Amino acid sequence: MKENDKSEHTGLGENSSPGIPLSDPALKTPMYTAINAGRYQRQELIKKIQRKTNNYLLCYVSGFKTQINRDDIIGIMELLHNVPHNSNIDLLLHTGGGDIDAADKIVTILRKKVGEKGMLRIIVPDYAKSAGTLIALAAEKIVMSDSSELGPIDPQFPKRDGDGNALQHSVMNYLEAYETLCEKLRSTPNDVPAAVLLSKFDSTTVVLFNAISARARTLAEKYLNRYMFHETNGKYTAIASNLMDTKKWLSHGQMIGLDDAKEMGLEVTYLKNEDEDWQLYWSLYCLQRLAITDNQKLFESDFASLPM
Repeated sequence: MKENDKSEHTGLGENSSPGIPLSDPALKTPMYTAINAGRYQRQELIKKIQRKTNNYLLCYVSGFKTQINRDDIIGIMELLHNVPHNSNIDLLLHTGGGDIDAADKIVTILRKKVGEKGMLRIIVPDYAKSAGTLIALAAEKIVMSDSSELGPIDPQFPKRDGDGNALQHSVMNYLEAYETLCEKLRSTPNDVPAAVLLSKFDSTTVVLFNAISARARTLAEKYLNRYMFHETNGKYTAIASNLMDTKKWLSHGQMIGLDDAKEMGLEVTYLKNEDEDWQLYWSLYCLQRLAITDNQKLFESDFASLPM
């Protein structure tokens, strides 16, 4: 090729203008860079963490008023777009919980990507409650520090009140109240107040909530047995029962901190607050929380960034 023959070099015809050489990198404009400066800062931090851990770092950070739901699958698939099969994956997870069936699908997708040779760790900078705790049980390790907390596995179910308002009901508390009244009437059949209160329970709701409770327990036991412990001595059954014990955990939002998690037998890696790795995770989490509103979620990796 002649030195001044641009048609073959650029792929342009003889009568085309020379254009920009294909080897020149495309630069982002200053205004675009300024508008997206926060995202670039977070993604550089993600890259820095990945270089230290040699694991892919994916982030799912929820606003206070959001819940795990089926739309999250779009965000999870975006995060996994460039992750090879059989990879080690760290999921930085912050959520108040939500739909256990959506949580199960998230676990299924993540574990398929991890495959037989990879490992999944869940990083909990602040809290991963209820269905978020369920997701954490599907990891080989849960990474926690002094600010980290899990929560009871207490599925919430939306039901409308007499005014048509959608309210979240604790499945476990509803069933416990129902069983308490039934027990009272078994021992004292003439207990009128108990009979009146029991009449207010809807039988179809009781059947539905029993099914939801059984599903949550089945998932917890399956994840613990298959991924965290790989054993059959029944330890996973005791942990699942512990996490669903409404007499021990009196409220949906009650904290299960580092010591509680270790005491019940979960595989927890503890990083001190001053640990260099934890400081990186915490800095990233703080930046991500400030990037969204209470009604948003952020799915972010070194390549993708999707607020929803």
